Amino acid sequence: MSDPATTVAPPRRSRAWRWLRAAVMGLAAMLLIAALLDRLFPMRLPAPDTGSTVVLARDGTPLRAFADSDGVWRYPITTKRVSPLYLEALLSYEDRWFYRHPGVNPYALARGLAGALVHGKIVSGGSTLTMQVARIIEPGSRGFRPHTFGGKLLQILRALQLEAHLSKAQILDLYLDHAPFGGPIEGVEAASWAYLGKPASQLSRAEAALLVVLPQAPSRLRPDRHPAAARAARDKVLGRLRDLGVWRASDVQAAAIEPVVARSLRTPLSAALLAERLHELQPHARRIVTTIDANLQRAAEDRVTSYLSRLPPHTSAALLVVDNATLETRVYVGTAEFGDPVRAGHVDMVRAPRSPGSTLKPFLYGLALDDGLIDSQSLLVDAPQDFGGYRPGNFDEAFSGPVSVAEALQRSLNVPAVDVLDRVGPTRFVARLANGGIDLGLPAGAQPNLSIILGGAATRLENLVGAYTAFANGGIAGTPRYTVEQAAQPRRLLSPGAAWIIRDILGSNPADVEGAPLEGAIDRHANVAWKTGTSYGYRDAWALGVTDRWTIGVWIGRPDGTPSPGQYGAVTALPLLFQIADMLPQRGGRAHAAPPAGVQAVEICWPLGGARAATPAPLCRQHRTAWVLDGALPPTFAERDLGAWASGLLTLRVDERGRRLSGACHASHEHTVQLARWPALLTPWLGVDDLRASALPPLAPACAADSLDLASPIRITGLNDGVTLRRAPHGDHPLRVTLHALGAQGSVQWLLDGRLQGSSEGAGPWLLTLGRAGDFRVTALAGNGAFATLTLHVLDPRR
Repeated sequence: MSDPATTVAPPRRSRAWRWLRAAVMGLAAMLLIAALLDRLFPMRLPAPDTGSTVVLARDGTPLRAFADSDGVWRYPITTKRVSPLYLEALLSYEDRWFYRHPGVNPYALARGLAGALVHGKIVSGGSTLTMQVARIIEPGSRGFRPHTFGGKLLQILRALQLEAHLSKAQILDLYLDHAPFGGPIEGVEAASWAYLGKPASQLSRAEAALLVVLPQAPSRLRPDRHPAAARAARDKVLGRLRDLGVWRASDVQAAAIEPVVARSLRTPLSAALLAERLHELQPHARRIVTTIDANLQRAAEDRVTSYLSRLPPHTSAALLVVDNATLETRVYVGTAEFGDPVRAGHVDMVRAPRSPGSTLKPFLYGLALDDGLIDSQSLLVDAPQDFGGYRPGNFDEAFSGPVSVAEALQRSLNVPAVDVLDRVGPTRFVARLANGGIDLGLPAGAQPNLSIILGGAATRLENLVGAYTAFANGGIAGTPRYTVEQAAQPRRLLSPGAAWIIRDILGSNPADVEGAPLEGAIDRHANVAWKTGTSYGYRDAWALGVTDRWTIGVWIGRPDGTPSPGQYGAVTALPLLFQIADMLPQRGGRAHAAPPAGVQAVEICWPLGGARAATPAPLCRQHRTAWVLDGALPPTFAERDLGAWASGLLTLRVDERGRRLSGACHASHEHTVQLARWPALLTPWLGVDDLRASALPPLAPACAADSLDLASPIRITGLNDGVTLRRAPHGDHPLRVTLHALGAQGSVQWLLDGRLQGSSEGAGPWLLTLGRAGDFRVTALAGNGAFATLTLHVLDPRR
């Protein structure tokens, strides 16, 4: 048994130890309760991909914003993309201890509590930026009452939650994105654009101070409605930053001089239809970055609006400008005035299917070059022709007779183009266009036909512009790119040589096209290779232009397809194209200088088409310098129905007197001669020397007639050559005379001063109508080349 006196008692724990243990347990309990509350009442942070959508230019400038389901406009932003001046002002004025406190500033809260005890209400909330974020993002925050004790307590708890879950940078980003700035505007970036018209990265000190104070009372301090109150609040911020030594007094003094000038509250609205288009394609994207140049876009929109003001009220326009090197679109104008109901401002004419008029002709001639069918100066026939019942006419209803490929393309002549397409093949042509990015819309059940080259199908401005880039990119076309993520889609459309030759032709366009003089405008735009087009009935006016750096497309017309008489490519669309070309920077791009390999200049002869060096002088009636591709020197097209004329090189046997010997007919001193024959349909336009040089020698006596004599001469009856007529002295009735083409077989085309007026069959009647006084030339042209002409003079009855 132990001695009680020697038993050692356990040491007594100190009071401090008990207090420490209680504190630890209390803290653990508080942390446990906090974790439980955090689990039961979690923070509902805004999802990063929710809210409004903003479509941006390539430099980040907003083009158009689409409000969220609550009608709020918000442009996503982070601290890295905001002006440092704004961050300095925000943190210095609102929360100097932001990076040091845990979400709550006890000193600020104590100061606010003391003020509440003195005044009986909260006059200084002591809210940190974290607490403000907690209030802003709290569900139902519109009804949040932060100036009550309950509201303040909830703010504190939510702020602590934020600090526990997010970094300081993330909390600050939430404030920058969601702070209220009046009306539907949330976030500093949206406010900067809406009120100041600039990004938040470019704020001055005065502007930064204004945007710092605005969320304190968004309605009362809106600078567009209350500029005096906004300025007073701004100056208060500037004074605080000066007193704290954040900004120098001289800088603050200079900032205070700036007036508060705010635009009427509005969101940006540039390239509106492109933005709408991209938003439809990416409805869940919050930031869509386009390839648009914001400055060029605004300038182009202003130019289009100004230009269209002088055209009929229902007229609209579309404009597309593409960088040749990247295929990135820098300007996209889908309508003359977005939202204008008179001009159908909701219809995007960049992607609307329309008749392309003559804008496809450069690709046809380029394909014919690649096929070896033509060179740049090949002889073509611009005269009335019948293509299996299809009888095209020219825009000005006149014909020019012999023309070169270059002239036919520059003057946009229709009959030569149909002739070339007939030889290339409509189906093949359509397939080649599709490969290059131009999908032609044909009527249901229709097959490609000859009318395609004159606009008998549908395509879009964006397809044409993409294809025309081939003339700057060595024959490679591509789809215009609208966003930075969109991949380029290059497609081979023409060979480099063919593309170069066609661009050279279009770059040398004369000052008179489609019958419209351009008053010297061509000389000022020698670097632009251009082509115009007009659809049937004056429904669409087109102009496409290519420079070293840019491809430009212009469409003008009525979106509803109503004709606009008198408005066509050369007079309506081309001047606007030149205005846009003038405002574009021209540096960069491939220089259109020396021809590529395979292209060379060769002297050729008409009417045969061969090289001048290899053609005997008597057979070379005209010579021209042509661009030829890969050494190909194609002969002039053979006539479809050779008949008696037989164009091309004829070798004949003649006797000593130069008379033609046919069949088995012979002479003692016969020899051969060669004739260079022009296409039969060109005879009305040939000069006396050319007609004499290609005329068939008379048949020698006793020789049987050959096929060369089958062409019967025709004669016009009903009027004598050189007759003078007088209209009736009273009234304005036109003068009418019935004419016949005696000796003609088949269809006869009647021309007045080179313009097709109508047709008759054989020697059947044709009614000549003359509505004015003057001199006239009437031509009857048979399908085999036989023709007759007469001249007449009509007197004015009032003289």
